[in-house]
Amino acid sequence: MHTSDLLLWGFAATLILTVLMAASRPLGLTRMDLPFLLGTFFTPNRNKAPLLGFAVHLVMGWLFAFIYGAAFESSQLNTWWFGMAVGFVHGAFVLTVGLQLLTTLHPRVASPYQGPTPTRQLEPPGFLALNYGRGTPLVTLLAHLVYGGVLGLFYGG
Repeated sequence: MHTSDLLLWGFAATLILTVLMAASRPLGLTRMDLPFLLGTFFTPNRNKAPLLGFAVHLVMGWLFAFIYGAAFESSQLNTWWFGMAVGFVHGAFVLTVGLQLLTTLHPRVASPYQGPTPTRQLEPPGFLALNYGRGTPLVTLLAHLVYGGVLGLFYGG
């Protein structure tokens, strides 16, 4: 496994994914703010949450880069298109399972069955994160396709 590639390009791919997701908010494509959502998992302070969430997202991006690296090594395919295929699976998992688990794990996301409480005030993502906007599934999948494509393009090169 090419650890230095995964550290460098995992960092770059995570930054690109985060920029794509962040740029899609002011364009009206989604209301999902990943750094805020992840940061509020650890702190109720809404001012500190985005910075903390960005750090958590960066670490998660690095960890996922190693999963992609394992996929590249086991398949012996380290191409942009295979990286995008893994990215599609990753994005689909985030939309169908990962964000759904937030309602049970996140201390500040409201339950879709009980609604908001004094401590759970953040809106649950809903099916395919559609509660955060109709463009959220598309933006999320595209960002993960780019993430995987960057890793596949530069891994082991």
